Amino acid sequence: MRVLLSPPPATAPHVLMSADAVGGVWQYSLDLAAGLVRRGLAVTVAVLGPAPADARISAAERDTGARIVATGLPLDWTAGTPDAVLDAARALADLARACGADRVHLHSPALALAAFPVPVAAVCHSCVATWWDAVETGPLPADLAWRQDLTVRGCRAADALLAPTRAHALATARVCGLARPPVVVRNGRDPSGLPPRAAAPVAFTAGRLWDRAKNSAALDRLAARLSVPLRAAGSVDGPNGARVETRHLQRLGRLDDAGIAAELAGRPVFVSLARYEPFGLAVLEAAAAGCALVLSNIPSFRELWDGAAAFVDADDDEAAAGAVRGLLDDPVRREAAGQAAATHAAQYGVAPMVEGVLGVLRGLGAGAPARLGGAAA
Repeated sequence: MRVLLSPPPATAPHVLMSADAVGGVWQYSLDLAAGLVRRGLAVTVAVLGPAPADARISAAERDTGARIVATGLPLDWTAGTPDAVLDAARALADLARACGADRVHLHSPALALAAFPVPVAAVCHSCVATWWDAVETGPLPADLAWRQDLTVRGCRAADALLAPTRAHALATARVCGLARPPVVVRNGRDPSGLPPRAAAPVAFTAGRLWDRAKNSAALDRLAARLSVPLRAAGSVDGPNGARVETRHLQRLGRLDDAGIAAELAGRPVFVSLARYEPFGLAVLEAAAAGCALVLSNIPSFRELWDGAAAFVDADDDEAAAGAVRGLLDDPVRREAAGQAAATHAAQYGVAPMVEGVLGVLRGLGAGAPARLGGAAA
């Protein structure tokens, strides 16, 4: 939906945000930027990593009222060296000076490792150490260890830290050795507004299929057990060279917002068997559309969706198949589960997210501890 906005006054407070256009951080950043602009702030969004197409950037600027800059700077999790991340942080600090920012909102704590001219809030959307802790075993390999070192240093350099769930805040504090966990501001999405259709006899999943944390192998095994398609939106190739092969998923490729909304309008049974998911915007979008949810039994999903989803062990193929079949075979139960998910999703809207972030930024401006009000867990 296009947001019609007047340019903010020249005296409006100015926030520089960094963003990653590869995954859910992109949608989070656009929703947050639009919300801040609606509250009278000027916003510049600096995109790191692979840049969206020019047409996509132009559309995002129209929809949000923010200025969006493709910087060409590397993401902390794909950069080749520590110096590349530190150089990116310094470039963002220079951009903050050049655009006259009053506050900086970073999508990665590692980017806080520069001499920013104004207070910095950093969001712990995810990190390699919490990812590794949930997905792998043994010590971090060298290529991830230096990235985690930068994250830890960045967490200590930032003026405020945020996380999208209490589960992830606690995990971040534990693996990073922080004295206190980040402040919780839950992510938010508003319903697409697309009218629902008759419930389609399919299951659906969406996300970065190439990411081992998404457990695409288990999704593929689930698809083999179902008599209906398990449709999967998302890329099988990652910007870090990761790739996943599947045989049974009905792969749809990467869909834009309209494509995802069209899939969800049919209210498929939505499945996520992730081993690691700090929040899960795809789950929220599905719930808001009235989809019944089958989710892996991990702390963040339990925190957000307890009482509104069926939970199974991430690698219990029989339980996952039974949960999906049970919903598909019982229309009344499926409808009730979808309504429960939609009711639960209503508390995770964009407005509470924007208010939570504003509370943090204003707290920095007043020199007071960040406070969340109603946005806290």
